Amino acid sequence: MTVALETVLARAGLKVTAHEFLTLVEDAAKRLTPAQADPGAHFDESERAALTETGLDLSPLGEEETDPRARSVAEQTVLRDTALSVGQAAERVGVDGSRIRHRVASRRLIGWKDRGGWRLPAWQFTDDDVLPGLETVLAAMPSDQPALVLANFMTTPQEDLELGDRPVSPREWLMAYGDPRRVAELASVIGTPA
Repeated sequence: MTVALETVLARAGLKVTAHEFLTLVEDAAKRLTPAQADPGAHFDESERAALTETGLDLSPLGEEETDPRARSVAEQTVLRDTALSVGQAAERVGVDGSRIRHRVASRRLIGWKDRGGWRLPAWQFTDDDVLPGLETVLAAMPSDQPALVLANFMTTPQEDLELGDRPVSPREWLMAYGDPRRVAELASVIGTPA
């Protein structure tokens, strides 16, 4: 399995050994809510009935079903592994590390505190700078959303953003110098009910 995993990691461009990646996966899985053998156990009988009536399936996972947490664990692991340190971000942008920390503090970049310091999601950067229009987008993003939610939004094609005849992700849109206000408008409703 190690050789196959190393091949997948290399094809994905992740600079991490199979052992390091599996350690990241284990760490991410531990931080998630433990698997619930009976999802309905959190609710009383009337709540279970109301939720079931609306179409929610509160039955436990079957033996053949994949744990839905697996995708989140994998995504969180990749987000964490590809994130830049303050030093890496500073080098990429061509500024001092204190400037990067100042941008994080003023929410002109987003990041999280991790073992060893701040980590900044790579989607915010080009090869040599910050993503064009990023400040406009970050100003509109709800500050209560986790980094993974924001990363998924920024890297998933949106029907309201088209280049040519295909929907593109907000990151692709900004890389093509599309109007950041369009992305900001979409970003402002992240985490709100549809």
